Amino acid sequence: MSAPTTFRKLQAFEIGNQFSKITRIVNVDYKDLASNLKPGHVVVKNYHVGINASDVNFTNAKYIPNIKPPFDVGFEALGEIVAVGPNVSKDKIGTYVIYTQYGSFTEYIDIVVKALTPIPSLRPEFLGLLTSGLTASIALEETGRMKSGETVLITAAAGGAGQIAVQLAKLAGNHVIGTCSSDDKVQMLKEMGCDRVINYKKEDFKTVMKKEYPRGVDIVFESVGGNFFDICLKSLAVRGRLIVIGMLASYTDEKGMAGDNVNTIKLLGTSRSVSGFFMPDYSELAPAHMAKMIKMLSEGKLKIEIDTCGLSGIESVAKGVEYLHAGKNKGKVVIPLYEKKNSKI
Repeated sequence: MSAPTTFRKLQAFEIGNQFSKITRIVNVDYKDLASNLKPGHVVVKNYHVGINASDVNFTNAKYIPNIKPPFDVGFEALGEIVAVGPNVSKDKIGTYVIYTQYGSFTEYIDIVVKALTPIPSLRPEFLGLLTSGLTASIALEETGRMKSGETVLITAAAGGAGQIAVQLAKLAGNHVIGTCSSDDKVQMLKEMGCDRVINYKKEDFKTVMKKEYPRGVDIVFESVGGNFFDICLKSLAVRGRLIVIGMLASYTDEKGMAGDNVNTIKLLGTSRSVSGFFMPDYSELAPAHMAKMIKMLSEGKLKIEIDTCGLSGIESVAKGVEYLHAGKNKGKVVIPLYEKKNSKI
């Protein structure tokens, strides 16, 4: 594989959550990247990048408050090791990998080899196991303390993390409820084993929960926030656990990401609990959960729905972010960097 002269990456030139308006592509000298590798570092050529709802939180300085533009953006990618630095065996060249690192919306990246997870192929489904898969797997097991024979409610169930949460909850022997916004997503979730799918554009979420689940639910995997959060909190059974993995509804608002208030009286009398979950705080558990999911995916026990939006190329990443926030995606949004376009936008 011949090395390029230059490559492209995406950077934010302003602080804000209007991703397309504040980011642009810049050209970088490849030689500068490859010739300055530190010990233990490698160059990865990215073939696919993963889109997350929280990409706009990063550009809006919600994760690194004092970050100064311009700065690299993106969280996760799948690619191949193409060059190695000191203290890294050349046998690593050609290894397929997935990783999470700020600045992953790029065609090539300098990254420490210890941060990489080897994968058997360039299947984009493996990318769905990173931020989305690890969040679902670790949150349900650790924060949700999920057992068998429970009722589990998953909001935004047809999204990247939601689809995996649905399947893991079913595989654990639970009754699973999922919310989504279209009939094609309803069909997708039913095929993944979801017992009750609520298309909130056609059914009233609150009414369905009160009528069909008067006892309440044992676990909620919640990522929407706002009115959805309130309904979920009221739908908890005695000793129910609500896991907050995000508040997507507010990410693109003028003021950006905003939380929801909890009346602790609603928790005390029924022993309910509300817990936040942020993946980096559980990084020590990631390798074991990742190995388990890679095995499940390879054996066909876990299905990862990938939505490329019909796009490709680093120049299409911003459109992919917009596509996700418009609620159009079915499954994990992944943008291939080197395939022909067939746009769905």
